[in-house]
Amino acid sequence: MNAATALRARMATSFVARRGFSTTRSQLASPYHYAEGPRSNLPFNPLTKFFFFRYWAFMITGFGAPFAIAGMSSIILMKVPSVGLTVFFPLVWQTYKSR
Repeated sequence: MNAATALRARMATSFVARRGFSTTRSQLASPYHYAEGPRSNLPFNPLTKFFFFRYWAFMITGFGAPFAIAGMSSIILMKVPSVGLTVFFPLVWQTYKSR
């Protein structure tokens, strides 16, 4: 038993040592291989002059849009009478119902 295990372990290490792992250069003419290196996988160029302003404008717009939409819709719902809104907005009707 031990001899078979030792033989198997020795064969496994020699098999792994013989495997030739190799890589080839990426074919840049191929549509499936792209340029490599830092910032090559980004869809924008962070080295431009106005990147800082564009970045923060995009972030503020993306983060603020849901809050602006929610705020505007709540203002609109407060101006609209609650007749017929109970089907679509039951919580709004419960909150702003006339007494």
